[in-house]
Amino acid sequence: MENEVEKLGIIKKIANILIERKKTLISILIIIIFSFLGLEFLDYYKKKINREISEKYIKAGIYLTTSKRDQSKKIYIEIIKNKNKFYSILALNNIIENDLEKNSDEVLKLFNLVEQIKTEKDQKELVKLKKALYLFKISKMDEGNSLLKQIIADDSKWKNIALELIK
Repeated sequence: MENEVEKLGIIKKIANILIERKKTLISILIIIIFSFLGLEFLDYYKKKINREISEKYIKAGIYLTTSKRDQSKKIYIEIIKNKNKFYSILALNNIIENDLEKNSDEVLKLFNLVEQIKTEKDQKELVKLKKALYLFKISKMDEGNSLLKQIIADDSKWKNIALELIK
């Protein structure tokens, strides 16, 4: 009987505390709900943007195969400027491989944009390696060698390739 009275007393105390702090608890609950909804919206928005960029990438590839190189280049550059982790690197590769941009300074600017994207270390090092190869292609040997030395110094996954290229 005494245990039941103690339990009722504790329950009444908890109920009183909840009633006294009702506004605070409701506010916390509303903040949690809005935070959850905000995160869901952000996830939806990121997926939507990624889907749009993938469609643009496909469209640029179609333009490239139908000899509409200027339209393809514009779309690839737009993708790079969006700084998508996946498609920006692919777009830059297509620009270089298909020689869509003749101005080497512009290509180097695109490399710089891709290097600013927050990606994994291995991907950053791969972009550096590709940049070094491009620098060799446009006869900027010193800058290319400098990048290769950075790759070697960072003990990158691409170190062996960089060592071969430096020879």
